[in-house]
Amino acid sequence: MKTFPMFLQMAGRRVVIAGGGEQAAQKTRLMLKTEAKIHVLSPELDAELQGLANDGRITQDPTAVSAESFANSALVFVATGCPGADAALHALAKEAGATVNVVDQPHLCDAITPSIVDRDPVVVAIGTEGTAPVLARQIKTRMEQMLEPRLGDLAAVAGRLRSAAMARLAPRARRDLWRWVFNDAPRSAHGRGAEREAARLIKEAIQTGTFGTAAGGSVALVGAGPGGKDLITLRGVQRLQEADVIFYDRLVDPEVLELARRDAERIYVGKKPGCHSWPQDKISATLVAAAKQGQRVVRLKCGDPGIFGRGAEEISALESADIPFEIVPGVTAASAAAAAQKTVLTERGVVDTLILTTGHLDDGPTAPDWLADIRPGTSVAFYMSVSSAHLIEERLTQSSYHDRMDVTIVANAQCPEQKILNCVPSQIARTLADHRIRNTAIILLKTPKLAEKQADGHVFDHSTKLHAIAG
Repeated sequence: MKTFPMFLQMAGRRVVIAGGGEQAAQKTRLMLKTEAKIHVLSPELDAELQGLANDGRITQDPTAVSAESFANSALVFVATGCPGADAALHALAKEAGATVNVVDQPHLCDAITPSIVDRDPVVVAIGTEGTAPVLARQIKTRMEQMLEPRLGDLAAVAGRLRSAAMARLAPRARRDLWRWVFNDAPRSAHGRGAEREAARLIKEAIQTGTFGTAAGGSVALVGAGPGGKDLITLRGVQRLQEADVIFYDRLVDPEVLELARRDAERIYVGKKPGCHSWPQDKISATLVAAAKQGQRVVRLKCGDPGIFGRGAEEISALESADIPFEIVPGVTAASAAAAAQKTVLTERGVVDTLILTTGHLDDGPTAPDWLADIRPGTSVAFYMSVSSAHLIEERLTQSSYHDRMDVTIVANAQCPEQKILNCVPSQIARTLADHRIRNTAIILLKTPKLAEKQADGHVFDHSTKLHAIAG
């Protein structure tokens, strides 16, 4: 290593920032996260810095800068935005014996500012010795996903209770306690917003000296999103990292499972069309059984668990068994399909009604009987409708507005093998067959509002506008 990572004590120490513009403001924002005393050297300050000075959060020194200006400082940032001025100020700061960071000039830096993941008092610093700041930001993004936003609050609670644990528990028991706190029920409770419950669990564990074995199981119904792992929510990633066992669907991207903790058990419960080796009642019973064993269970579903994911049946089973559960929403396939074609599902003045429906019920392929009644201004997303395409065609052609309908078929939305196809209502089945699309496709239908006469007498045709958007 050319640089050595270290955390500096900053409370009450003097930090000098030379500059009064945006670069100086960026460093000031960073140091305001600490308890340092911030001195800004500049005769003029931008509006943000001036506001901070007016509020007494920073001290402005408008006098001529000398080596003495940097004396007795814990850290100096040189951030004028002018390379020549930065070099001159760097020389003065070094004359005063300061540790200096010069913005965007790594060869003049004694200290390099890392990318920071802030969960105060938990802080993660990521550095690449100035060689690859983009990579540092990518790592930061992953760390932000891994660490729940309020993890620092739980760490603070643990810090306040540490002396009580030392007074009542032996060293080995204390290690087991904190391992349980950050891996088990307290962290899970805190992560779902139950801070008081988490604190109570820790206090009871310290008082009784028992923990872990009494914690009950729970189930999280998690939406994995429609495709790649970067479309799952941050909360979904957190639940995967807490899970003891994960029951996942056929369409869940394998990369999403890589976000789970390594020792979590993974159980495939997918259903292929016409082949249900895991019927729904078996899945529901298995979720209940695993939770009753004290396990933290994740039911991982493609898309959103509340949209054609049979989540209601699983919720009913969990409620009947008095199992704690939560629903973690995900990006649904209709949203992913619209985003894939760079359009939207609704548009003011053009499409103001959105319908999510399915072309497959318990008794097989079907077509909603209201399709012939579709009115202008309606957008319809058909889920699980490939096998019923010919029935949907038949219903749509009965509509008096069928010649104004735009149909887009998006197969494997947001996946590498994604396909986007456009057709008219009477060609849906043929288009699917010609492109060998058998499942994992969303059929999007838009019926824009009719042309309107504007105030100037011109006729504005909404359908023409929609065609231009869909491209």
